[in-house]
Amino acid sequence: MEKKQFQAESKRLLEMMIHSIYTKHEIFLRELISNASDAIDKLYYKALTDESMTFHADDYFIEISIDEPNRLLTIRDTGIGMTKQEMEDNLGVIAQSGSLAFKKQVAQQEGHALIGQFGVGFYSAFMVADEITVVSQAYGTDVAHRWHSTGADGYTIEPVDAVGVGTSVTLKIRLDTYETAVEQKDESLAYEDYLHAGRIKHIVRKYSDFIRYPIKLDGETINTMVPIWRKNKSELTDDTYMQFYKDKHYGHDVPVRYVHVQADGAVRYQAILYIPSETPFNYFTKDFERGLELYASGVLIMEKCATLLPEHFGFVKGMVDSEDLSLNISREMLQHDRQLLVIARNIKNKIKSNLESLLKDDREKYEQFFKAFGRPLKFGAYNEFGAHKADVQDLLLFYSSTESKLVTLAEYVERMREGQKYIYYATGSSHDRIAKMPQIEALREKGIEMVYLTDDVDEFALKMMRSYADKEFRSISSGDLGLDELLGAQQDTPEQQHDDVFDAVKKVLGDAVHSVRPSQRLRAHPVCLTSEGELTIEMEKVLNNVPNRAPVEAKKVLEVNVQHDVFRALKQAFDADEAKFALYARLLYQQALLIEGLPLEDPVAFSNDVCLVMT
Repeated sequence: MEKKQFQAESKRLLEMMIHSIYTKHEIFLRELISNASDAIDKLYYKALTDESMTFHADDYFIEISIDEPNRLLTIRDTGIGMTKQEMEDNLGVIAQSGSLAFKKQVAQQEGHALIGQFGVGFYSAFMVADEITVVSQAYGTDVAHRWHSTGADGYTIEPVDAVGVGTSVTLKIRLDTYETAVEQKDESLAYEDYLHAGRIKHIVRKYSDFIRYPIKLDGETINTMVPIWRKNKSELTDDTYMQFYKDKHYGHDVPVRYVHVQADGAVRYQAILYIPSETPFNYFTKDFERGLELYASGVLIMEKCATLLPEHFGFVKGMVDSEDLSLNISREMLQHDRQLLVIARNIKNKIKSNLESLLKDDREKYEQFFKAFGRPLKFGAYNEFGAHKADVQDLLLFYSSTESKLVTLAEYVERMREGQKYIYYATGSSHDRIAKMPQIEALREKGIEMVYLTDDVDEFALKMMRSYADKEFRSISSGDLGLDELLGAQQDTPEQQHDDVFDAVKKVLGDAVHSVRPSQRLRAHPVCLTSEGELTIEMEKVLNNVPNRAPVEAKKVLEVNVQHDVFRALKQAFDADEAKFALYARLLYQQALLIEGLPLEDPVAFSNDVCLVMT
């Protein structure tokens, strides 16, 4: 019996694969089962094209057997089998896939989606086996052949007595040592596990539950075979979808909506998507992984395919199955090819349209969802310089100053006053705190609607979006509110011009403020802080709370209400008492800092100034 060598490239590829390509050793079983399923598919196709053949579904299955004392694991199928030459072609040359060649041969036929493509999955078994024996008898022959290999050093092929049409793959499972246990990369640290029926059942149900043929272990069929996403929607109920959500451990909550997609266009795929009602405990941590389960012809390829979900829709749970996806050298590593990108784009649009529908049809349930996942939607408007704002802008909700409830931007724009140029917003830690801000007095007096921003990402999102429906966002603390047409400009009379007073206040405060000016927005309060430029005071607070970040500072403007008694006292001090004027100027600035929720630069100095006023 002659021992044959793998081709040089195949040998190097085999060594590389055993040591590095697959990140989870358990997938070897998925690969062998997929090959077995392909073999039965080939025989089924032959029965369709050969009138002399009959195909009885009950005669075709995949059987797994365990011989624990001898450390043997066998996967047997009743498929088409292999001749000696086919063993040479398919097992002697890595990346020479019989399934791929057959797939090309029947490319024009419908209904035959073979799983294997690149012919390397079989060799993943060497990750857990010291030696592999394949015995196969091809359909239409009365002789079988035995292929045997202990790894990269080569293989042998010899004739054996007929065993019946089909193929059996027997693995001699490795012995466990301390070193191999440390080297193991998946959650199981023992080769011994692959000789336990419970472990085998778990792996089959995880990766191969929806293989279309029975997978038997100890006489029991352990796979479901027909996934719900391939059933007609008319056969399924709400309870069926909810049970699937629980069975797949997508979450412990009750989803607010599910979507069943059966697409048969340029790229064929099925998907079941769930919009959860509650955030997972680790959702806002670095440990959370977004992504949908990805299947190719019913075989699980990835548990978390992040490519299928944009980050702002990362809360969606579910799965996608397609017969059109291309796989690279490992089924574990998907090529981000055109088909996958088409599916991802379609899923994104499907999620968006369903959220919009939920918002329109069931506002209460949508607000429940938004309470849990509004933050990632807002982050979607901000992320990547606003590239995704079209996906999320109609889904955002903000608290309205006039409606006293959450509203959409579209609802705000619909109610805008004639001549109103901007969508006004106010930022603070709570709705109550914002309602007491001096800066909103003029707008509130005239009944102009504002949206209240209380989440630290809110203002960043609106800044990045810049506008909605051609209406620019404008902070109530901005230097120019554009209120002349809405409120009527308050022109100072000559005797009300106080440039000299404001210049003197600026001199006292120095670089603490960018400028000092009279206010058009104040009514009852004597003073407030606003800002100039893109960086607002609230953004300064948020950014300065980020660890290990260089401090930033907004260009603060001290606005003074010239109609207030406090300003009259300031003016009198300016005319008569330089020291008192400086004291009042400092107190006005410190008062504005406290109102804005900013720390006092020197609390002791502030206390001393208060004492001076009181004595």
